[in-house]
Amino acid sequence: MSRKRQKEKADKAPAEDEASKNAGPTPNEKLPAQTFDEYQCSGNVKIDFPGLCSLLKMKNIPTVSAKQPASSTPETEGGGRGSILKAPKQCLQVELENEDPHSAKNLKVSGWKVNEQIARVLQKMLLSLSKLQSLHRFWQAGLTDRMVISLMNTISLCSNLRAVKLEGNPLPERSYHLLLSEDSVLTHLSLRNNRIGDEDARLIGLALSTTRSANKNLLSLNLAFNSIGDAGATHIAQGLRLNRALLFLSLSNNQIGDSGASHLAAILGEFALTHEEVVERRKMLLERRQSSSLRVDSDQPADQLPSVASSTSLSVSKGDSKGKKKETSKKDEKPAAYKENPKSNKKSSDNKASQSKGGKQGGKEKQLSAQEDKSSTDLNEGESLEKVNPLLDQSVQHRDGDLILPGNRTLTSLNLAGNRITEKSLPLFLTSLEMQGEGGGLRRLCLQRNRFPPECECYVKIKQLMALTDPLEKNNSEQTEEEEQGA
Repeated sequence: MSRKRQKEKADKAPAEDEASKNAGPTPNEKLPAQTFDEYQCSGNVKIDFPGLCSLLKMKNIPTVSAKQPASSTPETEGGGRGSILKAPKQCLQVELENEDPHSAKNLKVSGWKVNEQIARVLQKMLLSLSKLQSLHRFWQAGLTDRMVISLMNTISLCSNLRAVKLEGNPLPERSYHLLLSEDSVLTHLSLRNNRIGDEDARLIGLALSTTRSANKNLLSLNLAFNSIGDAGATHIAQGLRLNRALLFLSLSNNQIGDSGASHLAAILGEFALTHEEVVERRKMLLERRQSSSLRVDSDQPADQLPSVASSTSLSVSKGDSKGKKKETSKKDEKPAAYKENPKSNKKSSDNKASQSKGGKQGGKEKQLSAQEDKSSTDLNEGESLEKVNPLLDQSVQHRDGDLILPGNRTLTSLNLAGNRITEKSLPLFLTSLEMQGEGGGLRRLCLQRNRFPPECECYVKIKQLMALTDPLEKNNSEQTEEEEQGA
């Protein structure tokens, strides 16, 4: 009897299975994802990564190594060779913020090729890692331009991911600059050892700033160990003219000589605006004035409009001067009298220029310049919450027929160690550093291992000046050298 029942049960089982398949899942039953797109990431890398790789029919799936910060292997900030050799082969390293497996803080890929399938998996996972802050050491991962572009699009959707290191990944189509475009959310970017040349540097310089756009989020940029020469350094210096976000820049171990170094030194001190920058400044002043006038029209009573509108005008008509003193001293009509003294009262000189009837020598230009300054001042005063374009900065001065900008005082650290700079460029750096004074500016300048003797008088003065702003300058410089030599 028992044998008969066993046989009936065995015959019945396949029929039940078939019926179950046809009937479909019960309401409480959840079928596993059948395709890559259907998979819902949990935020646990150790589960999601192999699961997604399996759905792509991958044969050799890299292992996942998850470590908490306390148990992680100490590494140098630069990710030196010592730490790279310790990393398991084809292993996705995950650093957790705490014991929770869903608290991935950093992802690291080092020394193995990331193919298109792995790139798809990583990009899908990134969106589920709400606490992820950095992608570190994509060292020699064989990334392509297409992967980098897709990665950039994904990063823009991540809530906390702000630091990326793509090192040892030369890109044929030069897509690095997309990582620091105007709408990029990255604050820290390392592009070491990527064979970045002068053309790549040109695109990076344009991404840092132009007269119309600027990256406003990137705080540190590491371009060490590339192939940037004088032309590339000049492009990056151009990008730093109107960039007021970047704090740390490393161009160490490139091929920069005196020509490129001189352009970098120039943007640290006072420099004259180019014709293009002057034209753009006037366009922006006009646009802002028109915008201000529209706000006035909507906010102010009609009987107050004339007086308000005249205060924001860029030109002064003869009718506007009624009620003012008709006589002005001849000194006010001379072009030389309009040259601003940094110690003089700016508003006083501007008012005198605007009161003149035009003068015989460039009076019309003086009126325009004076009203530009007044308009710029009025607009800046109302923009406490908005970063003002450097071209509209109140500190712009008129001198010898030029508009002078104080220079980039946002950059606090510049690393030019290991290049081809000689004694010829050092006085330019010294002059710019002296101009910066106490109003912010460079706090650390690394010039070791260039083509001048360490005992060079100008270099000694630079080090002394830097020691005043950074008491730890010597220790920091030595540490930087060790990090770079280990890279």
